[in-house]
Amino acid sequence: MLQPKKTKWRKQQKGRRKGNATSGNRLAFGDFGLMALDRCWMTDRQIEAGRVAIIRFVKKSGKLWVRIFPDKPITKKPLETRMGKGKGNPEVWVAVIKPGRILFELEGLPGEMAKEAFRLASHKLPIPTRVVLRERQYVGQ
Repeated sequence: MLQPKKTKWRKQQKGRRKGNATSGNRLAFGDFGLMALDRCWMTDRQIEAGRVAIIRFVKKSGKLWVRIFPDKPITKKPLETRMGKGKGNPEVWVAVIKPGRILFELEGLPGEMAKEAFRLASHKLPIPTRVVLRERQYVGQ
């Protein structure tokens, strides 16, 4: 289970998810990336399921980077609890995803293999995604 080792505060407010991703919206490491097209809270289990799907398909070839981390605690009150008595305890950790955010990156694979790995991973994720390629800059043109 992914979660931060230490946070400044134990509980956070909900916040707003409007707007597009301003950071993490470009390829930084690999040649291929999986980009989010919608906004959501992605849980640690969904991130791990996507990672495992990619790793199983590419086996030992290529290198994978996970570009998101669940650092926001979501609290829940116990079932059949009356209103009041404060905020519930943290139950699940999520990453805030906005459109344009790069979720995973791959390097060292043929294009078709990377696209198939990302297709398998996208079925595990709660939002629509698309594969992006690194734009190669050729010297002398």
